[in-house]
Amino acid sequence: MDPPPTLMPTPAHLPFEALYSALKAAAEGTRLRILALLGEAELTVSDLTAILRQSQPRISRHLRLLAEAGLVERFREGSWAFFRLAEREGAANLARELIARLDPDDVTLSRDRERLAEVRAQRADAAQNYFRRHAAEWDRIRKLHVADEAVEGAILRAFSDAPVRALLDLGTGTGRMLELLGPQIQRGLGLDLSLDMLSLARTRLDRAGLRHCSVRQGDIYDLALPKDSFDAVVVHQVLHFLEDGARAIKEAACVLRPAGRLLVVDFAPHDLEFLRDEHAHRRLGFASDTVTQWMKAAGLDVVLQQSLPPEPASEGKIAVSLWLGRDPRLVIAAPVLEVA
Repeated sequence: MDPPPTLMPTPAHLPFEALYSALKAAAEGTRLRILALLGEAELTVSDLTAILRQSQPRISRHLRLLAEAGLVERFREGSWAFFRLAEREGAANLARELIARLDPDDVTLSRDRERLAEVRAQRADAAQNYFRRHAAEWDRIRKLHVADEAVEGAILRAFSDAPVRALLDLGTGTGRMLELLGPQIQRGLGLDLSLDMLSLARTRLDRAGLRHCSVRQGDIYDLALPKDSFDAVVVHQVLHFLEDGARAIKEAACVLRPAGRLLVVDFAPHDLEFLRDEHAHRRLGFASDTVTQWMKAAGLDVVLQQSLPPEPASEGKIAVSLWLGRDPRLVIAAPVLEVA
């Protein structure tokens, strides 16, 4: 007989009261089912009510107890509140270990996942309806610049020299950058002010099976994120919508870890005024020196500046530029202990 599996060691010890509170919160049927569902996706109270077939007040009470115990986190998007598994060390690790112990073929959990799939399908339908209403506008703009494949290839190459554990995508839009870089990172977070775009992004991430990536509503000028928390930050086709690009870059630089990288991708200068009039573009592209100076003012070393011109035979009229800045602080390696 094979020996029973052992729990993975918890990186951080918990005080007795904190561990007792977390175990007590998880030791109830509905709350354990909620943890299992949040291990699959970020969900609202309404989502959980539909899946678990329980009243909204009851679900809200269970979520409050889980949040108080540090097992889940709550964040708002407009009038909606989303819940996800906690990301901080301690009780969050316990939640993931408990979920890993659950039998995926359990009848109750299987039924919950089926209902979760229905909720996701409804989200996908809503997202597709939104996309269909705006697809013609987006397709028209995409034809104006360098092919997406060329830009995305350059993005992958920009990050190829060092691994990325934690990635932040500012102005995530449809979540394409998380989808592109998701397979090679440990954790990804996308921020956007638009609730419609966040719905599109969640659908894209669900479809790609990127459960280690999530999105939430956030302000690019006020990230409200811990300093030194990301190895890489991406600002892809966002600056031209902003009043103050320098401020956005300075804010992004604040969350980089030592030797962390900030990649900005945006249009080179152009004269297509209709993009300003019809699509809310504040800036008609950026000279290479402009973004370079913004990065330097934010304390970053600019290690790459590249411009990708449109293909000669294409309809494109706009070049796309990439700027890669690096936090100049050195990474201090842990000392290696020699055993005599």
